[in-house]
Amino acid sequence: MPTAADTALTFRDATDADVDALVELIESAYRGESSRTGWTTEADILHGQRTDREAVLEVVEAPDSRLLTVEREGRIVACCHLEHRGEHAYFGMFAVSPALQGAGLGRTVIAEAERQAREGWGVTEMHMTVITVREDLIAWYERRGYRRTGKTAPFPYGDERFGVPQRDDLQFELLVKELVRPSCTVRPLTR
Repeated sequence: MPTAADTALTFRDATDADVDALVELIESAYRGESSRTGWTTEADILHGQRTDREAVLEVVEAPDSRLLTVEREGRIVACCHLEHRGEHAYFGMFAVSPALQGAGLGRTVIAEAERQAREGWGVTEMHMTVITVREDLIAWYERRGYRRTGKTAPFPYGDERFGVPQRDDLQFELLVKELVRPSCTVRPLTR
């Protein structure tokens, strides 16, 4: 039986016409009851919105920024934000449809995002920030080669554009992965 990762996927940059569908996808992956179908839910630590139309449109239109959109059978099923920041790229706004989580689609998307950032921008590292209490999510990223840096930034308490915190200990930690070009092994010709 094919998994979500095995089914034909189309990777493309988001357009203004995709914004509403992307907001719906991101919200469904992190907030509210629908997010509980998947494992990336933040419903127990944050209420309210994860993003909104204006924030997604800003990412779509920003220079040195891409909102990589993933479609399967004509439907948007995943996305991630890539931003070129000199020697590194920033990875964020990562969402996979809750119904498709746990089937390898996330691994496929992050690998493609890393490849595109490395090959398209020539960056040597990918950076991201993750809420420190999301130990399961951090462990998932560590299994993909990201390392914790110990560098933290405060959660934007009081700014409901990022959600309504249900705890007072939220902060972000910077995770970093070195992006190395795949090595090519040259074997001597034998007769």
